[in-house]
Amino acid sequence: MTATFRPPVRTRPFPVATSAAGRTFGAEELAAVQAVLTDGRLNAVGGAQVAGLESAMARLYDIPHVVACSSGTAALHMAIGALNPDPGDEIITTPVTDFGTVIAILAQNAVPVFADVDPVTGNLAPQAVRRCISERTRAIVAVHLLGAPAPVRELSEIAREHGILLIEDCAQALLTAPAGGLAGTHGDIGCFSLQQYKHITCGDGGLAITADPELARRLRLFGDKGRPRDTSSRVHVTFGMNYRMTELQGAVARVQLDRLPDVVGRRRASARRLTSALRHLPGIVLPDERGHSFWSFPLVLPGGGNLRWAQALRAEGIPAEGRLFEQPAYRTPVLASGRIYGNSRFPLSSPPARRDWTYPPGLCPVAERLLEDTLLILFWNENYTDADVDDIAAAVRKVHAALS
Repeated sequence: MTATFRPPVRTRPFPVATSAAGRTFGAEELAAVQAVLTDGRLNAVGGAQVAGLESAMARLYDIPHVVACSSGTAALHMAIGALNPDPGDEIITTPVTDFGTVIAILAQNAVPVFADVDPVTGNLAPQAVRRCISERTRAIVAVHLLGAPAPVRELSEIAREHGILLIEDCAQALLTAPAGGLAGTHGDIGCFSLQQYKHITCGDGGLAITADPELARRLRLFGDKGRPRDTSSRVHVTFGMNYRMTELQGAVARVQLDRLPDVVGRRRASARRLTSALRHLPGIVLPDERGHSFWSFPLVLPGGGNLRWAQALRAEGIPAEGRLFEQPAYRTPVLASGRIYGNSRFPLSSPPARRDWTYPPGLCPVAERLLEDTLLILFWNENYTDADVDDIAAAVRKVHAALS
């Protein structure tokens, strides 16, 4: 019998974040950049654009203090720098994250301690976090993965019980809304990214927010070489980096921030359409839409096979990925080897750590299975049309029939 040829569901490209078709740039961004160039001041010190971005973010998030910086990783490093841990102090975080989350910890000579995650959302599991608390724990860094709200209420309670800080990594979670407020406002510091692939972008950029004036002061000092700008004296009162955002970044980001509610609203609307189309497919766990900002649209396959699914979906013309990350953060070569600074194992070995830290396979089994087998990523974009979403749904149904 001759097999019947079935053409792919989709042959034309989808909008993507690296092209104009997948972004929301317009005349306003162009005019803002032109105004900066005409003025001639590209540095934020004394400028109006970065300060305007900080003020707009403060209004949007109803929070008193916002510090702009050069990247999301810089925002996280500023947060850890504001905490000012001693070498060997421990900071609990998730193994399902971009390595920028871990870099911020290591850069301040602290030890990353990895807690396991929820098998559906990939966000930190509170009970796993509790098991990681020690006398040297200084903070929890929670990541709102793919735009899904992390359990910040429970994590805030744990942090308060132990007198430690909660830092929220909201790089993928602009306008994500856990119960009781926006992601980034539940902990002590919220960190955001404006990198090319995020909901809104200025190429690279970051924001850190806090309700605590002392933390705000420390954030600003750490991101500006420890130099206070409320004095004419050129002094450096603390250790810090140069993480200043430029006026060109600030100008673009300020306009983009005005577009953010519409961007997230359109992503949520198209995600609802896909959820409705796939709701009755057995063997697939769909994301909980409540509070989700849909940086990506995740599918969880309890039976596994994410690489096979991704390959089949790409053959149908659908942008899908079976490996959000190649391995948990603790299995990246730099941590697996323990060689952070030269050939030493500082800060992972005693002293200064309370023990010799290693990160063997199996450390966080739920996270490992999620990344290796069950988590499937559908790339998402605010410029998807109803027809785009319907094509994705048709391809998922087709692959489901073939592989389930």
